[in-house]
Amino acid sequence: MTIHKVGVVGAGLMGAGIAQTCAQAGYEVVVREINQQLLDKGLSRVYSAWDTMASKGKLTPQQVEENHARVRGTLDFADFADCDLVIEAVIENMEEKLRLFPALDHVLKPDALILSNTSSLNITQMGAVTKRQDKICGLHFFNPAPVMKLVEVVQTISTSPTTLDTVKQFAVSLGKTPVLAKDTAGFIVNFLLIPYLLAAIRMLENGMATRDDIDAAMKLGCGYPMGPFTLLDYVGLDTTMWAAEAIYEEYKDPLYAPPPLLRRMVISGMYGRKSGKGFYDYQ
Repeated sequence: MTIHKVGVVGAGLMGAGIAQTCAQAGYEVVVREINQQLLDKGLSRVYSAWDTMASKGKLTPQQVEENHARVRGTLDFADFADCDLVIEAVIENMEEKLRLFPALDHVLKPDALILSNTSSLNITQMGAVTKRQDKICGLHFFNPAPVMKLVEVVQTISTSPTTLDTVKQFAVSLGKTPVLAKDTAGFIVNFLLIPYLLAAIRMLENGMATRDDIDAAMKLGCGYPMGPFTLLDYVGLDTTMWAAEAIYEEYKDPLYAPPPLLRRMVISGMYGRKSGKGFYDYQ
């Protein structure tokens, strides 16, 4: 099928970035939030990104105007009725997603695809509450969505080959490189990344090395662009904990069990950059 109009559910950091990416690629985009304040905040994030790009000569004023014209905000699911593809980017909570998917299934046309941006949750379970399981898969973007080139296309046991081909072509049209993953907790990237991040937290928690020395060691010793604590703050400590819990729930491997320090920081609202404080202070 040909994709013309894209819906995005959620205008947070990831949802706004996905909407921006789709609009820049020439797609008509509808973004939905639960209230006007969150919607305005998300759209403002998109518009500000284009203004910044224009100030650096990466976009012309005409391109900014054209991008603006492609994006529309809404509070009403009914505005997704003529979308060819909808990407959900709501909170990493299965109960929320299980409420969302039937609502989308009800309003969308029969051949429309529903994609989840989840980083680790069970997409098969999300699809099971709809009547279009063959038209559901994962499309996991990485933060920041407009910049990062990778997307994970996640195949459930019910996803049709046609859906996979369409989603992979859609990803390429966004300027992304798609990799195919099975619907197992953590997919590819987080399955490998989460144990590394949790090990760094345990090292700090156990007094084996300081935060700064661990970050410096992994940057200079392994050539990583940033150390684990800088990366944790960038990804979000809450997001990391949700991903770790989802993988641990599926495999019961101690490597994926969130350390007590991570849990306490999340409980305290220390999420990293987005909250102003994590392992580093951004206030």
